Amino acid sequence: MLIDKENNMKKALLLLIIAIVYSSCIPKKDLTYFQGDPSLKDTIYQLQNKPYRLQINDILMIDIKSSDPELVEVFNATQSNNRNNTSVINEEIIYFRGYSVDLHGNIRLPYIGDMNVLGYSISEVREKIEKELANYFKNNQDIFVNVKLAGVRFTILGEVKKPGPHTIYRDQVNIVEAIAAAGDIPMEGNRKNVTIIRKNIDKTEKFSIDLTNIDAIESEHFYIQPNDIVYVEPLKQKSWGTGVTGLQSISTIVTVLSLITTTMLLIQNIK
Repeated sequence: MLIDKENNMKKALLLLIIAIVYSSCIPKKDLTYFQGDPSLKDTIYQLQNKPYRLQINDILMIDIKSSDPELVEVFNATQSNNRNNTSVINEEIIYFRGYSVDLHGNIRLPYIGDMNVLGYSISEVREKIEKELANYFKNNQDIFVNVKLAGVRFTILGEVKKPGPHTIYRDQVNIVEAIAAAGDIPMEGNRKNVTIIRKNIDKTEKFSIDLTNIDAIESEHFYIQPNDIVYVEPLKQKSWGTGVTGLQSISTIVTVLSLITTTMLLIQNIK
C-alpha cells in the first residue's frame, strides 16, 4: 500500500514537471516571423508611394543652390560651417543644422520668415520654398531647392536588445527595420503583439501588429512614422520566471525541489 502511494506521488510529480516545462517553454511558432502563405496585393505599393505628411517636431534639411552666391550663403551658412567642422552627419549636427517644425507647424527661413509646413509633403514644401524664393532671385529657373526629412526618429521600448531612441536616415522605415535597429526581439518578447503609439496633428493613436503573420506586411501600420513609439511586451513565460527553454525550466524546477527537500530535512532534524 505504501509503495503504491509512493508510485502515485512520483507519477503526479512527473506530470507536474512535464506540465510546468510544457507551459513555460516558448513554442517555435511564437518566435518565427511572417508565417503563412503570402498573398501580396497592391497594398504595399500604395503604402510605399504614399507621401509622408509633416508633423510637429519633425526636422527638415534644406539645401539651396543658385548662381547668386550671396543670397544662397545666407541660407546655407550654418550648413557650410558644420561641413567644415566635420564630415560625419550625426543627430546633434542635424538638430542644429536642420529646420524644426515648431508647435504652430512652422519653420523659420531667412528672408521668408515663418512658413507653415504642417501636413505638407516634402515635395510640397520644396515647391512652396521655390515659389517664395522666386521673389528674391532674378531668374526663377536659377533656383535649386533640395528638401529632405532628416531621418525617421522613433523610440522603441520593452523586450528589445537596445531600447531607447533611434534614428534611421531614410525617408521611409518599416517596423522590421525599426526592430532590427534596436537589436531584434529576444525570445522573451511577444512578436504577436507589437504596439505602435503615434501622435498625429489632432489625436494620439495606438496600433498593434502581429509580426509572426505574413499578413503584417500588408498592414497599413507596417511603415512607422517619425516620432512613433514602438513597444514590445514581454511573454508571460518571463513573468513566471520558469525559463524560456526546456533546459531552463528543468533547471528551475530542480532548484525549487532541492530547496524544498533541504527545508524538509532541516525541519526533521530540528524535531
